[in-house]
Amino acid sequence: MSAELIVNGLIAAIERGDVDDVMSHLAEDCEWDNVPMGKIVGQQAIRKMMATSISPTTPGRFEVLHQVAAGDIVMNERIDKLEFAGKSVTIAVAGIFRVVDDRIVLWRDYFDLGQWQQQLK
Repeated sequence: MSAELIVNGLIAAIERGDVDDVMSHLAEDCEWDNVPMGKIVGQQAIRKMMATSISPTTPGRFEVLHQVAAGDIVMNERIDKLEFAGKSVTIAVAGIFRVVDDRIVLWRDYFDLGQWQQQLK
């Protein structure tokens, strides 16, 4: 399966609020790096963080504006809409994914932390 299809599958799982399916797209030792906030490594830590913002009743929405893929790398520009701490947050994100053996081993998102924090007030 192509890296782009795997990333698209991850996004679809997030948009259904299906944390189990999100995990099925990630390597056991996946690194999720929300650059202004720091890294989380491993499925258990990612599951815990993911469960704070998505569920079947509060799925996320990732509006992909642009996406390119080359080999094992996928990059996209998105507008993410999530529920976090009971508040709706909409944030512009640039994401980079690396896929190895049909699993995401690196998920790195760049966004404006100040904009994120402002919406949580």
